[in-house]
Amino acid sequence: MKQCLIVDDSRVVRKVASRIVKDLKFDVIEASDGAEALDYCRDTMPDAVLLDWNMPVMNGLDFLRALRRESEGDKPIVVFCSTENDAEHIGEAVRFGANEFIMKPFDADIIESKFAEVGLL
Repeated sequence: MKQCLIVDDSRVVRKVASRIVKDLKFDVIEASDGAEALDYCRDTMPDAVLLDWNMPVMNGLDFLRALRRESEGDKPIVVFCSTENDAEHIGEAVRFGANEFIMKPFDADIIESKFAEVGLL
């Protein structure tokens, strides 16, 4: 079974996303910030990362830059999921290795569609 790491400082967002992603037949791991997520990835690289932008400790963009420098860090499909949805933020995310971008709020159809677009389904 594929594994998805959900990284968001909001417990509620993590739980909602987790339920959606589990329904898509993924094992789910949750992290509340980029540093926690990076520690997890150094141990076990997931197939996918659903990533928030604004978080304490380490934000999503800093996590993404660090992830892509790790051994095997080019493998996970990273889908940013954020309220930061202007062209500058999206461009920056893609430049540093994001595969796709979802605006908050999201629903199951949006996540399923984006996961399908990037080849996760």
